Formats: sequence, C-alpha cells, structure tokens
Amino acid sequence: MNSDTNLKFGRKVISVEEARSLLSEYVKHTEIESVPLSAAFGRRLAEDIYADHPVPHFRRSGVDGYAVCAADIEQATPENPVELRIIEQIPSGTVPKFKVYSGLAARIMTGAPVPDGADCVVMLEMTDALPLDDTGLNSSHVNIKKHVSFGSNITPIAGEIRMKELLLEQGSQIGPGEAAILATFGYSFVSVYRKPKVAIFSTGSELLNVEDALQPGRIRNSNSYMLAAQVEAAGGEAIIMQALSDDAEEVESALLETLAKVDLILTSGGVSVGDHDVLVDLFGRFTGKLLFNKVAMRPGTPTSAALWENRLLLALSGNPGASFVGFELFAKPLIKAMAGCQTPFQEAITAFLDVSYDKGSAYPRYVRGTTHAETGCLRVRPAGIDKSSIMVSIKDADCLIQLPAGGKGFAKDERVLIYPIQ
Repeated sequence: MNSDTNLKFGRKVISVEEARSLLSEYVKHTEIESVPLSAAFGRRLAEDIYADHPVPHFRRSGVDGYAVCAADIEQATPENPVELRIIEQIPSGTVPKFKVYSGLAARIMTGAPVPDGADCVVMLEMTDALPLDDTGLNSSHVNIKKHVSFGSNITPIAGEIRMKELLLEQGSQIGPGEAAILATFGYSFVSVYRKPKVAIFSTGSELLNVEDALQPGRIRNSNSYMLAAQVEAAGGEAIIMQALSDDAEEVESALLETLAKVDLILTSGGVSVGDHDVLVDLFGRFTGKLLFNKVAMRPGTPTSAALWENRLLLALSGNPGASFVGFELFAKPLIKAMAGCQTPFQEAITAFLDVSYDKGSAYPRYVRGTTHAETGCLRVRPAGIDKSSIMVSIKDADCLIQLPAGGKGFAKDERVLIYPIQ
C-alpha cells in the first residue's frame, strides 16, 4: 500500500479519551492581556485574586430599623414595648456621629455603618415611632416591640471576606458573581487570557457561499457558521475562512498561510475514505505530525488531528451532526484550555432514556439529545432523527448522550451518561 492508501484504509483507531489526551499535550495558554472590567465578561483570569481589605470594612446593618443595645430590649413585647430615645438617622454611605448608650437608639438604613455602642439592629417592622410632638417636629422616641439577640442583623467587620482571602483562582471565568467581586476590590482593569483565535475552513467543491443562489447538486456552507457559533460559545474568537475546493495543493497553501495567524485551525470535511477527501491527501504529503486519524466513536470516526508549524489542526467530518459532535468532544475543551480553563473537559451526568434506542454500534455512540425533568428525574431522548447528515435537529440538542458500544441497543428507562452542552 502507498501512504495515501494507508491513511485511508490502514488507520489505527484510538479511543475518545486517548485522542483528548494527545491533543492536551500540545495545548498552550494564549498570551495575557489587561482589559477593562466591562470588557472582561466571559473571559478567564490570568492571576489569582486576593482580598486587600476585609468585607465589610465596617459593621454593616442588614436591615432598615434601629441600632440599639440588646440588653435594653430583653423584655420587649408588643404588649409591653421598650421606649428608647432616637439620637440620629444614619443613611447608607454616611458615618455615624454619636455612640449609642443604654436607653438610646439610632435610626439606620440597610447597608449603613452601625454606630459604636449598638450591638443589634431591630427591623423597622418590629417598632413604632411615637407620635409627633406639639411642635410638629419628627418623633424623638421609638417603641421597640420585640427582643432581638446580640449581633442580630449586623454583619461584622470581615464577616463576608477576610483580609488576604483567596477570592478567585487563576482560570476562573468571569461571570456576574466574579464581576461583582472584582469591582468590590477595585479592579477596573483585569488580567485575562487572550481569546484563542480559531480559523474555520470547510472543504468541498459542492459548497456555496451563504449569499449565493442554490445550484443543482450544491449546498450552502452551513458548517462554518455552526462551528463559529460553537467557537464563540467556548470562549474563542472565530474566523470564518473562504471554503476550499477538493484540490490538495490549494488546501495546503491556504492552511499554511493561516497557521501563523491563529491558535487553532478547524476544518470540516475531507477526512473520510472517498476519492475527493482532500485532508487525507494533505496528511499524506505535509511536513507536520499526524496525531490520529480514526477515533472509536459514532458519528465522526474519521476525525483527525495534526501538529503543523507548531499549531494544532483538527479535522472534523463534513456531516453536520458529526462535525457538531466532534467539536463538542475535542475542539471545545481545546479552546477552553487555551483560554486558561483548568478543567476544560465536561463532566458526565446521569439521565434515563425517555425512549428506546435500537441502534447498536461497534463504537461508542454520541447522540445529540434533549433533556427534561420528570418527577425529580432527568430524562433524555435523541433530538430528532439521529443521523450524522441531519442538520435541523442540532438546534434542539442540549446534551450528548453517550451510548456504549454493543449490538443490542438500549431500552427505555435505562440509565445513561450525558454531557451537557453549555
């Protein structure tokens, strides 16, 4: 056999786990850059974040009400309230002027500093301000109608976050909670990993541009846009390239020109055993290192990967279903790892089949699925027709159902593993 024939028919099959491990060996973090916090959402931190002050840094009231001494109101009830003299009002963002002694109270707002001397805050609903006096001025006394214990409704200094506490680890993705923490500690700019740049090439002389009119025997290039959306969702920057023909020299030239400009190249199509599978021809002649070209999985068995000019090239099947699945299993964790994620591989969870699945397979099968909850159990079923050439059901998939190899198929209510698509 010549080398091209070996690449098509003499392929060594490896498991999904082995393929992932091989790819992981060549992952490199992207460069670190500083961006405004408002532009950092969804990015991953390039450094650990520690507290440089406690939170709160003053004793903070958790409710609207009155700051008092707990010992004064031990006997307070609605029938026998305790009357206290109001010495000041403390809105949020101000500093108390007076100390609270026995017999006194300070009107306080949520989030305001608790004055010295006060050791609890009574909710406004548990009090009655006494009527205005004859002068028409605000009441200077309040009735407390319920006892609250020492420390109630007060967050102490460092009650939420201690000084020098680790807040966020390197690789954390910046979401709403992370953004709030960063803002709390004054990070107007944040050190993050640059978004990995991912070039996307679809191959095949049958492909039309999206804006082109349909022609007999040809289809519009949908895979590139599907993959671009997946790249962006994974935290990368998608660059859709011009679709390539089935000419090996043209493909080689286009890929070589692009390699140095991006962190990863994704191709779709051209990896099977047909006469016009151009990526197979390329791997038979290129100067890079072929990592694998056959994975024990359905769909997407001919999924291939190579290291070329110190860049990773991941070649996915041209069938949309297989391309979608191949991305989720291999490209997504690559992109997440490049962007600083410490745990790039999705954890499997358990669900129960909602319908029988009669297809057996020589290899593990990854079925696009849709989940729903029923009586407290997570149930799953294939998202439409389970064929790798079917595109329309991709939009309904929220997980991949992993079905082990075997010839019997699977019965309704069997327990299966699923990988959520996020």
